[in-house]
Amino acid sequence: MEYNSLDHLLRTGKETLVKGPLALIFVEDDVELATTMRHHLQCGFASVLAFMPDAFQLPKDVEARVHRVPFDCGPRKSVVDAINRIIEAAPGVWMYYCYNAEYLFYPFCETRSVGEMLMFHNEERRDSMLTYVIDLYADDLKAHPDGVSLDKANLDKSGYYAQARKDPETGHPRERQLDFFGGVRWRYEEHIPKESRKIDRIALFKSAPGLKLLPNHTFEDQEYNTYACPWHHNLTAAICSFRTTKALKRNPGSTFEIDSFRWHNSTPFEWHSRQLLDLGLMEPGQWF
Repeated sequence: MEYNSLDHLLRTGKETLVKGPLALIFVEDDVELATTMRHHLQCGFASVLAFMPDAFQLPKDVEARVHRVPFDCGPRKSVVDAINRIIEAAPGVWMYYCYNAEYLFYPFCETRSVGEMLMFHNEERRDSMLTYVIDLYADDLKAHPDGVSLDKANLDKSGYYAQARKDPETGHPRERQLDFFGGVRWRYEEHIPKESRKIDRIALFKSAPGLKLLPNHTFEDQEYNTYACPWHHNLTAAICSFRTTKALKRNPGSTFEIDSFRWHNSTPFEWHSRQLLDLGLMEPGQWF
């Protein structure tokens, strides 16, 4: 179904928004649109909403299954503002957001739906889930100048680390919160704005009255930003993403500085949750 605008969706799309989990996919360019949509449809989201410019095309089979909303991701905070408006319009619904050329992986996603995972997570009294944004990049930039290749995708198998997240008012570490770093953003941090270097994103969450997403991919409600509950480890997920790679190759200040993203800790991406679990890039918690 197509909506004329975000306002049109919020005004007439209650049936679309009332049942989760919802996937909100924000389209910044025309790279891997169909694969992004198909991947999240296969995850089992109740509705996949594509926020994208009118000029971009989707295959007919994909367009028939997604809810398309005209949208421009360019203006600063436009994505955050849109998500917050959807939260306000549809409280109590599990939601997920990402950009095109990003792919959600969670433990055992090959055989279990995202709804099954969130049902378990909900039973553990969790209203949010930490996701790590794992940078993907083509192994050969001569063959793939924009750094994007699904068939020849690589990721970093090590080099990830965490730092305590301090409360800006007290200076003390916040309980069960960490800032995570690694991947291409860490290796080329001189080309990445400081506020964009973290790889953690609270991309899966249950909407609630008054809940507000912040531009740094965290929420005003600090419990939403925790990686686990106080009594044991919880599920985490990964978003495997070409987004940083695309930006670095399109930015005139960095593109000529990078001949290859590969290094000694690169490994081919297998497009399977088992690899991410083995590398410690997501956590199954108590879900087996």
